[in-house]
Amino acid sequence: MAIRILIADDHEVVRAGLKTLLADTDVEVVAEATTGEQAVKYAMSQPVDVVLMDIRMPEGDGLTALGRIKLDKPDLPVLMLSTFDNPTYIARSVALGASGYLLKGCTKEELLQAIRTAAKGESAWTRDELRRVTGALATPRLAADVEVPLTQRESEVLRQLAYGLTNKEIAQALHISYETVKEHVQHILRKIGVSDRTQAAVWAVRKQLV
Repeated sequence: MAIRILIADDHEVVRAGLKTLLADTDVEVVAEATTGEQAVKYAMSQPVDVVLMDIRMPEGDGLTALGRIKLDKPDLPVLMLSTFDNPTYIARSVALGASGYLLKGCTKEELLQAIRTAAKGESAWTRDELRRVTGALATPRLAADVEVPLTQRESEVLRQLAYGLTNKEIAQALHISYETVKEHVQHILRKIGVSDRTQAAVWAVRKQLV
């Protein structure tokens, strides 16, 4: 029986390319979405075995859509597919329950293997990917019940950081200087007791800040 997948990506060329790659295999594309909102709607209403989800999309990014799908259908495997080898995206994907994280430059075999693995209800995460976030997931101070006195501005910076923005992008988004952002990030890491941005992103997800 074919593995039914939903492809969620706002670029038609990517969706068409994926369908071409998956033609004549045991994977059947049964639905397509161009926004996070559509992806959630289709995943909730149509019989699919695996969701292949882009991260940067309009009307609700892929990570937000992943979180919403997992709330209602925790057993539905969702594979994240991204152009960005971004440790923060990877950390949030792990924390939100994705079955794996694929880069758009992956081979046909890597794609098929990940889809088949996810369809069986197994993890398609590679050892290297998990190693990058294991420290974040295991850090004792990351417990969601730890109360940390972040200022309003620090909370805003942390939220942007968890969305995968660089310090420069955060500075532009919040209309503050790059140096100020760097200072806020250092304070945040020290306050929540973690050593890097990836761990901070996981902490933010567990505190439901993003």
